[in-house]
Amino acid sequence: MSEQIILTTGIYDLIKEHLRRKSTTIEEEEILLNQLRHAKQLRRRELPEDVVTVNRAITVKDLETEEEEKFLFVQTSKEKVKKGKYSILSPMALATVGNKVGDVITWPFKDGDKKIEILSVEHYN
Repeated sequence: MSEQIILTTGIYDLIKEHLRRKSTTIEEEEILLNQLRHAKQLRRRELPEDVVTVNRAITVKDLETEEEEKFLFVQTSKEKVKKGKYSILSPMALATVGNKVGDVITWPFKDGDKKIEILSVEHYN
């Protein structure tokens, strides 16, 4: 996990609002609040290409099972899970947002803690 996540101000505000609505578990809330406290906020055009954010497709690897999975993160209103489009507030997005390629993250998913590595981040329009 990056020492400091990098977010656009819009995503930062979206996550803060999500936390205010108590839409996360206590474990997720603790991690996210700590990340937000230390987050670096940038304008969208200043965001590095390898940072997870909205409208980017990522590939992650579960370090226990060695399985790789791809996710495309979109605005919450454009989520279409059957088409592989996940909300930027979905569990995987919250676990990875603001992190970059090469980061290893341990996250309390509903089916237990998982250690994942971000293998790639690609632009999606």
